[in-house]
Order: sequence, then C-alpha cells, then structure tokens
Amino acid sequence: MNYGLCSLALFSTLLRASAFSRSSVWRSSSVASTYASTSTSLNSVPSLIVFDLDNTLWTPELYQLRKLARNNQLPVAHKDVKLFPAAKEMIMKMKKDEKYANTKFAVASRTKSVDWAHDLLNQFELKEWLDYVEIFPGDKKKHFNNLKRSSGIDFEEMLFFDDARDGKFGNCEPVSAMGVLSVHCPNGIYEESIWVNAMSQYKEWYAHKTPGTIVEWDGSVTTMKPTDPNERFRGNVQFINREKRFGFIQYGGRGTKDMFFHFNDLPYGDDINEGDELSFTVVTARNGKDAAANIEISKSDTDASDLVNMHVFSMNLPFVALLSNGYKTLETRNGTMFVPYKSGTKMLLHAGQRIYPDGDRHIDVMKSGGLDDDEIKALKSLPPGFGKGMAVAIVELGETFETTLEERCVPDFQQKVAAFGADAGMRATVIRRVEYLKRPVKVSGRGGVFKANIDKSVIPDGWLDDDADSDGGSSDKKTGKVYYSATF
Repeated sequence: MNYGLCSLALFSTLLRASAFSRSSVWRSSSVASTYASTSTSLNSVPSLIVFDLDNTLWTPELYQLRKLARNNQLPVAHKDVKLFPAAKEMIMKMKKDEKYANTKFAVASRTKSVDWAHDLLNQFELKEWLDYVEIFPGDKKKHFNNLKRSSGIDFEEMLFFDDARDGKFGNCEPVSAMGVLSVHCPNGIYEESIWVNAMSQYKEWYAHKTPGTIVEWDGSVTTMKPTDPNERFRGNVQFINREKRFGFIQYGGRGTKDMFFHFNDLPYGDDINEGDELSFTVVTARNGKDAAANIEISKSDTDASDLVNMHVFSMNLPFVALLSNGYKTLETRNGTMFVPYKSGTKMLLHAGQRIYPDGDRHIDVMKSGGLDDDEIKALKSLPPGFGKGMAVAIVELGETFETTLEERCVPDFQQKVAAFGADAGMRATVIRRVEYLKRPVKVSGRGGVFKANIDKSVIPDGWLDDDADSDGGSSDKKTGKVYYSATF
C-alpha cells in the first residue's frame, strides 16, 4: 500500500501545528503574566461553566470514527479519542482551586453519538466532576434552556466554550445571543491561554453583561449587532408542508439556519411555491424560536422563458476555485449526494461562504505534483467579480464510484482530488468538464444538491444544447494536464 503522501500529510500537519504553537508562545506568556498579576483580584468567576465536547474538550469529533461504528465498537479513551492537553490540565486545576468551589460545571453537546459520549465521559473520569450533562442532537439553545431550568443559574452567570462559532452548525453565536458569554476555540482548548483569557474577559464582561458577546480565538472580543425588528431579509422558499401549513426559507447566503414561516403570515390570497423569493422580518415566536413575519412575495422582472431550472451544489474555497479552474477533476464525498445522478448530468457550482479548514494540506498535495507558489495561488483564486454566495461555474458530472483508502492514497488520485487519501471521501465523482459562467449569479446556498432558476444568458454557449459534446475535455483529463483548462 502506498501511504507515502498520507504520511507526508500527517508530518506536514504536525510541523504546522508546531509552528503555530511556537508563534503563539508570546501570546500565551503575555496572557499568563497578566493573569498572574491580577489573579488575587479576580473575584468574578462564572457560576456555571459549560463545555462542548467534540473538538473542544477532546478530539477527533465522534462522527469521524466511522470504522468503529461499522464494527460496532466503542471508542477507547486516550487511544481513539484524546483530551486536549490544556483541557485536561485546566480540569485538574479547577478541581483543586478554592476560587471555583461554588462554580458548577456542565457539558452541552449536539453529537448524534450520545452513548459514546456518555461512555467516554466515564472513561475520562469526568462524569463525577460534572454537575449537569446535556447530550442530544438538535438545538444548542435547548441545552442551555435546560441548564438554566435545572441549575437555577441565569445566562449571564454562565461561560461557554465551543469550537463552532456561527453558520448552520455554529453554537457560539446563538448561545451568546441568549446572554451567555461564549468563547470560540476552533482548535479546541489546546493551550492554557484560551482558558486564562476567558476568565479574564468574563470579569470585564460581567460589568455590563452585553448579550451577543464572543471571545474570539485570538483573544479579542466581538459583540454582535442586536437584531433590528424592522430589518428585512430576502431568501427563497426551500421547503413547504402544505398539509401542516408551514415551511422554511433559506436566506442570507451566510450559512444561516433556515427560517421557519407559517402560512398565517403569508399575504392573504397569495400562493407560494418552493423556490419563490420572499422578503420578511424576524420575530420571536411563542415557542421562543425565530420565525419569519411580515412576509412579502417578490415578483420577478425576468420572463419565465428566459430562465432555466438547474441542479446546484455548493463547495467552499479553496476547492470551489480548484474545481472551477480545472485542477480538481474528482470530487469525493462520504455521502451519496451524487449517486442518483447519471453520467453527463450538468450542474451549477456554488461558492459557499466559508474557507474549508483542511489546514492547507491541499497545498502540500499540489506542491508534491510540481506546482510552485504562484501557480497554486492562481488555481485557488476565482476571477474578479466571482465570490462567495454565488453560482460561479457549470460542470458536467461523470461516473460516481466507491474507493478504498489504498486507492485514495495513490499520488495520481490525490492530485485529482487535491487532498490526501485519508482526508478524501470514499465516493468519488468524475468532473468531466467545467466552465465559468458568463457572469456570477447570487444564489442562496444549501446542503446537498438543490435547484435554482437561473437566467439562461449566463450559461456558457453550448452547455444547454442537447447535442453538446458531453465528453469535452475528457481526453485532456486522462493526461492529468488540465490545470488551466477552464475558461476565464
């Protein structure tokens, strides 16, 4: 088995982690010295400290342990799952520090691996240290409402640590909006400065208790702008349940959660369909959740005959650019997203709102193929005017097939995916050809494959013709020399 580049991936990741750790020493030392000089005056400590689990207290995230799940095995603490060193040290210090004698501790996790999480808490001997445990998939705000009810502690008396800040799966932003000071630690509690700075920031924040405050990963503090009840948003209807008279609106193009609406809030007499564009305000419904109100249905200025309804899928930078620019000729997923679509299906490619956090391992893959820094920079860039939240290109899919780890670790495969074998998904879909749209189109992204109405005039010539050459560019792809084949 050829694991050469897989090993290189791990080695490169460790080098980068080491470099990052060294570069953060000054920050840790500075924060620690500040804490040491003021520790005697730190009287304001949280009454309840809450931790997320996956990628906050321990690593990896439990959903990544697919082999154990397939074999019906439980993960083993310190082997399959490891506590972050600073997290373990922090817990030991808190157990002994009289300052936290009256502080309660809790975990709040949305993991679907509920039984695993409880078992690991026992294996790590953390259960006896925790006063409250909230582990179930769903809404993190429900976790905190449960914690408030169980403990009798107000939100402003709590401190929360989580690796996910915002977007569809974010936790810091919605929890901070409830009035809980939230600490964003995207790499987990991997160094003491995260904990020390959070305690210091809590004391300062407690003087004003401003909702929507987040302690960022670099130690800075941001406060979200309060929602204006009169602010109008625009989005598209993603789902409708006509029997129960409700639906959801995908909006914002920022990875935001879909907004619930009820038919009672629609304009009287107006019909509504999936894909319709709406404008609306946001209110708090009786159940405490956000909902759309004051809904208006937007009227399109474009004749329906000038539109084409197309499948769309979304990718984040830099991979959306690598695919659009012709370098990435295989897209891999662990799910079955592309399985239902036959070879020759054409789809639009949407640029997501985030940067995919692969630790720049794609750069190691590209350099192993002989590309220099300037070539890599060009391949990772979208043309001027093309950016996040837009449909940027049209692609033609080839076959989708399953792969083994050994096959994914072959250098040629890694070059086509722009990822090391261990990072790639088990199902690979061939990208037969790709071309940029004549101009980008703002589209609200969603998970999986979705549909959108697009002005035909933005589609490159020939792509909508039934007799178009479906094998365009395939002979070039067999050589692997397809890096600059996209049209700018």
